[in-house]
Amino acid sequence: MTQSRHDEMDFRALVGEVRPVRGGADRADPGRSRRGPSEAQLARRQSAIAEDGAAPGLSDDFVDLVPPFDPLEFRRDGIQKGVVERLRHGGYPAQASLHLLRRPLEECRRALPEFFREAREHDLRSVLIVHGRGREIDSSPNVLRSYLAKWLATLDEVQAFASAGQRDGGIGATWVMLRKSERARAANRERQQKRRG
Repeated sequence: MTQSRHDEMDFRALVGEVRPVRGGADRADPGRSRRGPSEAQLARRQSAIAEDGAAPGLSDDFVDLVPPFDPLEFRRDGIQKGVVERLRHGGYPAQASLHLLRRPLEECRRALPEFFREAREHDLRSVLIVHGRGREIDSSPNVLRSYLAKWLATLDEVQAFASAGQRDGGIGATWVMLRKSERARAANRERQQKRRG
Protein backbone atom coordinates (compact mmCIF):
# COMPACT_ATOMS: atom_id res chain seq x y z
CA MET A 1 0.00 0.00 0.00
CA THR A 2 1.39 3.41 -0.96
CA GLN A 3 1.75 6.25 1.56
CA SER A 4 -0.99 8.42 -0.02
CA ARG A 5 -3.49 5.53 -0.05
CA HIS A 6 -2.68 4.90 3.63
CA ASP A 7 -3.24 8.61 4.47
CA GLU A 8 -6.59 8.55 2.63
CA MET A 9 -7.78 5.59 4.66
CA ASP A 10 -6.71 7.24 7.94
CA PHE A 11 -8.62 10.42 6.96
CA ARG A 12 -11.79 8.47 6.16
CA ALA A 13 -11.51 6.58 9.43
CA LEU A 14 -11.35 9.91 11.30
CA VAL A 15 -14.13 11.87 9.55
CA GLY A 16 -16.35 9.26 7.95
CA GLU A 17 -18.01 9.79 4.61
CA VAL A 18 -17.89 13.32 3.22
CA ARG A 19 -20.81 14.61 1.14
CA PRO A 20 -21.04 17.84 -0.86
CA VAL A 21 -23.31 20.58 0.49
CA ARG A 22 -26.54 20.83 -1.49
CA GLY A 23 -28.61 23.93 -2.18
CA GLY A 24 -25.95 26.59 -1.84
CA ALA A 25 -27.89 29.11 0.26
CA ASP A 26 -25.12 29.22 2.84
CA ARG A 27 -22.26 28.98 0.36
CA ALA A 28 -19.96 31.79 -0.71
CA ASP A 29 -20.00 32.60 -4.39
CA PRO A 30 -16.46 33.58 -5.40
CA GLY A 31 -17.72 34.71 -8.82
CA ARG A 32 -19.95 37.37 -7.29
CA SER A 33 -18.22 40.56 -6.20
CA ARG A 34 -19.69 43.49 -4.27
CA ARG A 35 -20.12 46.67 -6.21
CA GLY A 36 -19.50 48.96 -3.24
CA PRO A 37 -20.75 49.80 0.23
CA SER A 38 -24.45 49.36 0.99
CA GLU A 39 -26.69 52.34 1.68
CA ALA A 40 -26.59 51.55 5.40
CA GLN A 41 -22.78 51.50 5.36
CA LEU A 42 -22.67 54.82 3.51
CA ALA A 43 -25.09 56.35 6.03
CA ARG A 44 -22.96 55.12 8.97
CA ARG A 45 -19.82 56.50 7.32
CA GLN A 46 -21.43 59.92 6.78
CA SER A 47 -22.68 59.92 10.37
CA ALA A 48 -19.20 59.13 11.71
CA ILE A 49 -17.71 61.91 9.58
CA ALA A 50 -20.29 64.40 10.82
CA GLU A 51 -19.68 63.37 14.45
CA ASP A 52 -15.93 63.70 14.50
CA GLY A 53 -15.57 66.55 12.00
CA ALA A 54 -12.88 64.77 9.98
CA ALA A 55 -12.98 64.62 6.22
CA PRO A 56 -13.43 61.34 4.39
CA GLY A 57 -10.08 59.63 4.00
CA LEU A 58 -8.49 61.15 7.11
CA SER A 59 -8.27 57.84 8.84
CA ASP A 60 -6.46 57.36 12.11
CA ASP A 61 -6.03 53.67 11.28
CA PHE A 62 -2.59 52.10 10.94
CA VAL A 63 0.06 54.17 9.16
CA ASP A 64 3.47 53.19 7.85
CA LEU A 65 5.89 55.37 9.79
CA VAL A 66 8.17 57.50 7.64
CA PRO A 67 11.83 57.34 8.73
CA PRO A 68 12.49 60.55 10.71
CA PHE A 69 15.14 61.97 8.38
CA ASP A 70 13.42 61.11 5.08
CA PRO A 71 11.82 64.08 3.31
CA LEU A 72 8.17 63.87 2.27
CA GLU A 73 7.27 64.20 -1.39
CA PHE A 74 4.12 63.58 -3.42
CA ARG A 75 2.71 64.79 -6.72
CA ARG A 76 -0.36 63.90 -8.70
CA ASP A 77 -0.19 62.79 -12.31
CA GLY A 78 0.34 65.82 -14.52
CA ILE A 79 2.32 67.79 -11.93
CA GLN A 80 5.89 68.20 -13.12
CA LYS A 81 8.89 67.30 -10.95
CA GLY A 82 10.17 70.89 -11.33
CA VAL A 83 7.01 72.21 -9.66
CA VAL A 84 7.68 69.97 -6.64
CA GLU A 85 11.31 71.14 -6.46
CA ARG A 86 10.24 74.77 -6.62
CA LEU A 87 7.63 74.08 -3.91
CA ARG A 88 10.27 72.39 -1.69
CA HIS A 89 12.58 75.41 -1.92
CA GLY A 90 9.86 77.93 -1.07
CA GLY A 91 9.51 79.11 -4.67
CA TYR A 92 5.81 79.81 -4.16
CA PRO A 93 4.77 82.31 -1.49
CA ALA A 94 3.19 80.91 1.67
CA GLN A 95 -0.35 82.19 1.48
CA ALA A 96 -1.27 80.62 4.82
CA SER A 97 0.25 78.29 7.38
CA LEU A 98 -1.09 75.75 9.84
CA HIS A 99 0.87 75.05 13.03
CA LEU A 100 0.34 71.56 14.43
CA LEU A 101 3.34 71.45 16.79
CA ARG A 102 2.68 69.55 20.02
CA ARG A 103 -1.01 69.12 19.20
CA PRO A 104 -2.70 65.72 19.72
CA LEU A 105 -3.14 63.62 16.59
CA GLU A 106 -6.94 63.73 16.80
CA GLU A 107 -6.92 67.52 17.01
CA CYS A 108 -4.65 67.68 13.94
CA ARG A 109 -6.98 65.32 12.06
CA ARG A 110 -9.85 67.72 12.72
CA ALA A 111 -7.89 70.91 12.00
CA LEU A 112 -6.65 69.84 8.56
CA PRO A 113 -10.01 69.70 6.71
CA GLU A 114 -11.07 73.03 8.21
CA PHE A 115 -7.78 74.63 7.15
CA PHE A 116 -8.19 73.38 3.57
CA ARG A 117 -11.83 74.45 3.46
CA GLU A 118 -10.80 78.01 4.35
CA ALA A 119 -7.92 77.88 1.85
CA ARG A 120 -10.39 76.87 -0.89
CA GLU A 121 -12.75 79.70 0.05
CA HIS A 122 -9.88 82.19 -0.36
CA ASP A 123 -8.44 80.60 -3.55
CA LEU A 124 -5.09 79.83 -1.91
CA ARG A 125 -2.61 77.70 -3.83
CA SER A 126 0.47 77.23 -1.62
CA VAL A 127 0.37 76.70 2.13
CA LEU A 128 2.86 75.60 4.74
CA ILE A 129 2.06 73.06 7.46
CA VAL A 130 4.41 73.11 10.46
CA HIS A 131 4.28 69.77 12.28
CA GLY A 132 7.73 69.29 13.81
CA ARG A 133 9.91 66.23 13.59
CA GLY A 134 11.39 63.77 16.00
CA ARG A 135 14.69 61.93 16.02
CA GLU A 136 13.04 58.56 16.72
CA ILE A 137 10.72 56.86 14.23
CA ASP A 138 7.96 56.45 16.84
CA SER A 139 8.26 59.94 18.36
CA SER A 140 5.02 61.96 18.43
CA PRO A 141 6.16 64.53 15.81
CA ASN A 142 7.24 61.77 13.43
CA VAL A 143 3.99 59.86 13.90
CA LEU A 144 2.09 63.06 13.07
CA ARG A 145 4.34 63.65 10.05
CA SER A 146 3.62 60.10 8.83
CA TYR A 147 -0.14 60.55 9.22
CA LEU A 148 0.07 63.93 7.51
CA ALA A 149 1.72 62.33 4.47
CA LYS A 150 -1.04 59.71 4.38
CA TRP A 151 -3.85 62.27 4.80
CA LEU A 152 -2.55 64.79 2.26
CA ALA A 153 -2.26 62.13 -0.45
CA THR A 154 -5.96 61.25 0.02
CA LEU A 155 -7.29 64.82 -0.34
CA ASP A 156 -8.38 65.70 -3.89
CA GLU A 157 -7.50 69.37 -3.51
CA VAL A 158 -3.84 68.53 -2.79
CA GLN A 159 -1.84 68.57 -6.02
CA ALA A 160 1.60 68.09 -4.48
CA PHE A 161 3.50 68.32 -1.21
CA ALA A 162 7.14 68.30 -0.18
CA SER A 163 9.18 68.74 2.97
CA ALA A 164 10.33 72.33 3.32
CA GLY A 165 13.87 73.59 2.88
CA GLN A 166 15.92 74.51 5.97
CA ARG A 167 14.90 78.19 5.99
CA ASP A 168 11.20 77.22 6.12
CA GLY A 169 11.41 74.53 8.80
CA GLY A 170 13.18 71.65 7.07
CA ILE A 171 11.74 68.20 7.63
CA GLY A 172 9.58 69.66 10.42
CA ALA A 173 7.38 71.52 7.89
CA THR A 174 5.63 70.58 4.65
CA TRP A 175 4.77 72.78 1.68
CA VAL A 176 1.43 71.93 0.06
CA MET A 177 0.23 72.99 -3.37
CA LEU A 178 -3.54 73.10 -3.72
CA ARG A 179 -5.68 72.68 -6.82
CA LYS A 180 -6.92 75.91 -8.39
CA SER A 181 -10.53 76.61 -7.55
CA GLU A 182 -13.05 76.94 -10.37
CA ARG A 183 -13.30 80.66 -9.54
CA ALA A 184 -9.52 81.08 -9.89
CA ARG A 185 -9.53 79.13 -13.18
CA ALA A 186 -12.29 81.36 -14.56
CA ALA A 187 -10.37 84.50 -13.54
CA ASN A 188 -7.23 83.11 -15.17
CA ARG A 189 -9.10 82.38 -18.43
CA GLU A 190 -10.54 85.91 -18.39
CA ARG A 191 -7.05 87.45 -17.94
CA GLN A 192 -5.68 85.38 -20.81
CA GLN A 193 -8.55 86.41 -23.10
CA LYS A 194 -7.94 90.09 -22.32
CA ARG A 195 -4.26 89.71 -23.20
CA ARG A 196 -5.11 88.12 -26.54
CA GLY A 197 -7.86 90.62 -27.36
